[in-house]
Amino acid sequence: ERPTSGEGGAEVAARRVPGPFTPRQLSRLDEALTLSSRETGLDFSVWVGELDEPTREHAERLHAGLPRPADGVLLAVSPGQRVLHIVTGEHSSRRLPDRSAALAALSMRASLSVGDLVGALVNGLRMLSDQAGRANPRAAGTPLAPPHHHGG
Repeated sequence: ERPTSGEGGAEVAARRVPGPFTPRQLSRLDEALTLSSRETGLDFSVWVGELDEPTREHAERLHAGLPRPADGVLLAVSPGQRVLHIVTGEHSSRRLPDRSAALAALSMRASLSVGDLVGALVNGLRMLSDQAGRANPRAAGTPLAPPHHHGG
């Protein structure tokens, strides 16, 4: 029972999902996970299935089991329980503050309320990776400090 990670291809536990994902949905999800992880350098994972009560603690245990929990971001969804948790690690939380996670969760809930599980996950991943930004901002030519002007 491991969450799905974008690293090395998604293995979504379709057997745990009401009305298993179609191959097309799986490939959409796999692509979104892979892109999010590649763009941000964070370790995005998805869990779909029943969560033990208290559900937040179960989601946090799943997150702790990720290969790199400090850089991990877990989207845990239990459609049957109408529960959604976004769990971040020590490093990933610096790039995804609670407010960013809350905005993504709000958007995901809208899709979930109309039964679009894959859409919710794909959009959530997109929003979170947009918020987190690129893997290394300095590589994009961003100066570390404003240039100094001497004299005048």
